[in-house]
Amino acid sequence: MSSVRVAAIQHDIVWEDKDANFALLAPMVAAAAGAGARLAVLTETFSTGFSNHIDTVAEPEGGPSSQFLAAMAAEHGLWVAGSCPETRGEDPKPYNTLVLAGPDGTQHRYRKIHPFTFSGEDRYFSAGDELVTVEVEGLRVSLFVCYDLRFADEFWQLGPGTDLFLVPANWPEARRLHWQALLQARAIENQCYVLGVNRVGEGGKLSYAGDSRIIDPLGELLATAARTETILLADISADTVAAVRDQFRFLPDRRT
Repeated sequence: MSSVRVAAIQHDIVWEDKDANFALLAPMVAAAAGAGARLAVLTETFSTGFSNHIDTVAEPEGGPSSQFLAAMAAEHGLWVAGSCPETRGEDPKPYNTLVLAGPDGTQHRYRKIHPFTFSGEDRYFSAGDELVTVEVEGLRVSLFVCYDLRFADEFWQLGPGTDLFLVPANWPEARRLHWQALLQARAIENQCYVLGVNRVGEGGKLSYAGDSRIIDPLGELLATAARTETILLADISADTVAAVRDQFRFLPDRRT
């Protein structure tokens, strides 16, 4: 199987200004597509910042943020992912929803299972209850968001059927070591690729250092970035995942 080029788009976010963020991100998605990416991943709450002002930032399922992702996917012929606050049905509280839009118009949604109680996200956002894996360009791609990274159980559940974990985030600089270590741990313990993409800049009185990275099934860093807006690219393959798991048969020894 041939490799698939993936892109982690590390970007700043204009606080609670969707149109400004769409204008910022459109050329970055275009650049990722121009570099050959078949999957481009934006950060958590890419269009608003990590705001609890739900009256300002929440939108219905299929609202402006997911429309932007779908438009980018259709225009450039690749998959595009990013999380946004979406309401669902009659529930007035939005979900922190990772939307994965395909070039054929399909959309997949993962709703963040672990709201970040330390910041009060659980008071303003509903918690999802469904794990999601999607086939993208021949890769089995499993979706998570930020704080989920601290909870290995769900990653372990999906690990054997996953080639690539996506983890978009707004992870504060103060705990950047945790972000780096946990991303690498999830790759090593599940023997698959991990793409973690974090924002940079300032928002909601917090600083963000980025530290986005793409990690291979042995925990090696394929691409990394620090504090600037940039696009990380890496070529990944399901065959590599299979080969690593065949050589090092650790997953069958896991006891649940």
